[in-house]
Amino acid sequence: MSSENPDTRAPSLGLALVPVVLTLGVLALQLFYFGDFTPHIPLAIGLAITSLVGIYLGHKWPNIQDGVFHVINVSLPSVSVLITVGMIIGVWIASGTVPTLIYYGLVILSPEIFLAAAMILCAIVSLSLGTSWGTVGTVGLALMGIGAGFGIPMYWTAGAVVSGAFFGDKISPLSDTTNLAPAVTGVDLFSHIRNMMPTTVPAMLIALGIYTWVGFSMIDAENTSFERIESITTALQANFLISPWLLVPALLVIGLAVTRQPPIPSLFAGVLAGGLMAMGFQGVSLHEVFTFANSGYAIDTGVSEIDSLLNRGGIQSMMWTISLILIALGFGGALERTGCLETIINAIMTKVRSFAGIQTSAIGTSLATNLVAGDPYLSIALPGRMFAPVYRGMGYSTLNLSRAVEEGGTLMSPLIPWNAGGAFVISALALGVQDGNIENLLYIPLAFACWLAPVIGIFYAFTGLFSPKATPEEIQRWKDSDEMIKDLSAEGFNTPDTSARAST
Repeated sequence: MSSENPDTRAPSLGLALVPVVLTLGVLALQLFYFGDFTPHIPLAIGLAITSLVGIYLGHKWPNIQDGVFHVINVSLPSVSVLITVGMIIGVWIASGTVPTLIYYGLVILSPEIFLAAAMILCAIVSLSLGTSWGTVGTVGLALMGIGAGFGIPMYWTAGAVVSGAFFGDKISPLSDTTNLAPAVTGVDLFSHIRNMMPTTVPAMLIALGIYTWVGFSMIDAENTSFERIESITTALQANFLISPWLLVPALLVIGLAVTRQPPIPSLFAGVLAGGLMAMGFQGVSLHEVFTFANSGYAIDTGVSEIDSLLNRGGIQSMMWTISLILIALGFGGALERTGCLETIINAIMTKVRSFAGIQTSAIGTSLATNLVAGDPYLSIALPGRMFAPVYRGMGYSTLNLSRAVEEGGTLMSPLIPWNAGGAFVISALALGVQDGNIENLLYIPLAFACWLAPVIGIFYAFTGLFSPKATPEEIQRWKDSDEMIKDLSAEGFNTPDTSARAST
């Protein structure tokens, strides 16, 4: 900050908390008092409050604005994924790909194993694609239709979908967040993935056991309304040609992902394949394909479960989510540029002296950044940068930190409704929260794999299990990095302070 404007000063902890506390208060007023699930305006007010604090601290508006737009710019690839997923949803419904998935799911799956199967399927697809959002918006949407056919509450299905989709995203080498976490903490990608297994695998196994138990003990398959299932499958056959060939767009996208093609071109290839299928199999015109890709699919089958799920998609359907993401990111960027987040994190770090304390603080700080800034990328990047010297000073591998920020960042993102991840889940899965139906927010505690992983991670921190110390090779890398930074400093370059690496 001082390199940009020497007249600025760091905020005190009390002042740094002002925009955070006031924004959360306005959010609570909007969500719980007014009963209106539109966090956009409270977050915009938070951005304004943060800017006023920054100006009080000596920052000029152009400097704050640069911080806002810098964070927004970093997120544009994810916004591009959202736009492409919007097109996929509209076109894959029109092509019959999503209806075919729903049809075969209702025919093949049984209610007892549905939730467990939904989690496993989403995990496999997300691991292959490297995108939890793409998985939720395509396969997840089809699974919501199958669950509705079985009479399973939407929040149970959504919990299973989110558990599987974000599990795959967390350990996929194609995922942007999985690459971001080791990059900001200075560890190898595949070492990072291996080090996440001790928390990820138990969390998934526990979640799988819960979904299986719920399926066999709480879902009454004998009283499942087979009339409803028959009405859904009949309506699908009446309005769409159902064929295994219509699964080609989904298989194409998965195939491109497995061969490590870039995600956005791979997803757009799915849009093109779906458009061709819609014209070739469903008799849709090219102009209609364009309309479905932009405005979403529209149909009236007379079956409410079908209509509520299939009347969606298109770029425009993503604008509510995209606008929320942009405002939340702007708020997070302003908090970072004015030094408020740094002050809060430093206050946390000065209070902890043990490895268990710092590991818990790293997870908690990533979660808090998710809550306040609404951005999973900032919740990984900021704590990852700031906590790394502390781990090095304690002699612990920063693999512990990369796992912590993934657990508090990636996995907790879909469980926060105004976060980018949560907003997308709610919109893509048609949970109806925007209409005041907050019952569907029960998917949050039911996404067991997402919140169990950080709990297990904290348990390991206190027991010392799966908490690797720094290796000699890692220590040498730190020394080499410090020498490089000293050389650059001697040549007049601005470099980060490395003194914290020696502190304990």
